[in-house]
Amino acid sequence: MSLLDAPGLEPQSAATQTVSPTADIVSPEQDVPAHKTPLPDLVCFAHLHWDFVWQRPQHLLSRFARHTRVFYVEEPCTHFEDTQMQPWLEIKDREQGHLKVVVVHLPGGLSEEAADAVQAELLNEYFERENIRDFIAWYYSPMFLAKSRQFRPALTIYDCMDELANFKGAHPELRSREQELFGQAQLVFTGGQSLYEAKQKQHASAHAFPSSIDKAHFGQARTELPEPADQQPIPHPRVGFFGVVDERLDIELLGELAAAHPEWQFVIIGPVVKIDPATLPQAANIHYLGGKSYQELPAYLRGWDVATLLFADNESTKFISPTKTPEYLAAGKPVVSTPIRDVVRPYGELGLVHIAADADRFGRAIGQALGEADDAAWLQRVDAYLATISWDQTWQQMVDLMQAELHKVVVR
Repeated sequence: MSLLDAPGLEPQSAATQTVSPTADIVSPEQDVPAHKTPLPDLVCFAHLHWDFVWQRPQHLLSRFARHTRVFYVEEPCTHFEDTQMQPWLEIKDREQGHLKVVVVHLPGGLSEEAADAVQAELLNEYFERENIRDFIAWYYSPMFLAKSRQFRPALTIYDCMDELANFKGAHPELRSREQELFGQAQLVFTGGQSLYEAKQKQHASAHAFPSSIDKAHFGQARTELPEPADQQPIPHPRVGFFGVVDERLDIELLGELAAAHPEWQFVIIGPVVKIDPATLPQAANIHYLGGKSYQELPAYLRGWDVATLLFADNESTKFISPTKTPEYLAAGKPVVSTPIRDVVRPYGELGLVHIAADADRFGRAIGQALGEADDAAWLQRVDAYLATISWDQTWQQMVDLMQAELHKVVVR
């Protein structure tokens, strides 16, 4: 029996897309340059779950899905309690069916090598069934090479959004796999300037694409929106943070700020991952509201007085380029951040974000930011900067580079 026919798979969810797999990715109002080459299917191999937090992969790949077939291959779901189950493949429709989330379900008890082999076999059969052939391979994690080496994509992209090897629980072979991926990829995109400075030394065609912004979405926070029920009872002034609550969050800084400023209410939004929730500081003026959807965030932001980037100074934050920086600014909120390099440059240097390295200075910066909430000149400078960036622009610039690479293959 084919692994794709194992119990649990719904065949209709894996139906072939009606979107053309070779749609040309050029805006209708643009002239089509001579080098423009239609893009084939795009297969993304990602360590991040599509339905977890809406961030860089979702912004970019949802745009690709408007034009061509996109398959988003996630980390497998291992059923540790069941060692006898038959491996199977789950296909979930997203983006009005134009993007398929591909999830392998594995029994517990498999070695890493056996799990990789099963995933490779499942993907082989699925690719054959869906007629996925001359596709673009788009990697977010080099660890997926172990289950995808058998494929021969038309183009390989490594979109390096984080220095994953520095994260808590990183696989010991991640750095060596990354070197292997550098050898296969025609293009390397980086999620920030600091990452670019590191990766350009390792790949001849590295390109910096820092975190960008959907201005219209977060700009809703400047309009009248209903107050979310769980935030409504919290008094002002409110000092907010949203994002994944993990080893990157400076929980000591949060605790010190809350203790030093009981008059401020600290609102923390986001799922707790990889750290024990019991280690989070607890105080009457710290409010953990849990994870919220991307659609809900503007309503929460609207009710804050100051937004923060409470990042620790450790290996996991050395190369981050927080997407939330321009999102906070698009909402029109004053921002205070620890000295993350890709926040200092450009936001701190342009005077758009307050930078503070310790609890005392961070508290003073919040106090100053509270007095700038209605600073029209600051907001004008914010909007002038944000007018220069967008996810649409980032996506189109990436596509231009990809089409140039595909054109090289065609002319050969």
